[in-house]
Amino acid sequence: MSAIQFIQGVDEEAIPEVRLTRSRSGNQGTATFIFENPKALGQDVTEDITGMYMIDEEGQITSREVKAKFINGEPKGLEGLYVMKSKEDWDRFMRFMERYAKDHGLEFNQA
Repeated sequence: MSAIQFIQGVDEEAIPEVRLTRSRSGNQGTATFIFENPKALGQDVTEDITGMYMIDEEGQITSREVKAKFINGEPKGLEGLYVMKSKEDWDRFMRFMERYAKDHGLEFNQA
């Protein structure tokens, strides 16, 4: 089972919109995750968000690039950015995303 966590040990239930970009050479890329009303920002959550953790049977991919979105002073969303600096990073990320998409009913739409 694959999962995304913002607080280690607590799976995020909100399903993100994911945007991918890749360099022309294919050696670098970015993945932007946009979560609307994530559980990690709930009023009953007392733990700090320490990063975005993408977990599957191969292990964990970690990003520290996480920003909160506020509307009228209330937390409404999270945006996580994962930067892939090699073809190996890209391939590993895509294996995670294939598992995550299958487990959570996501589909790919090319822009």
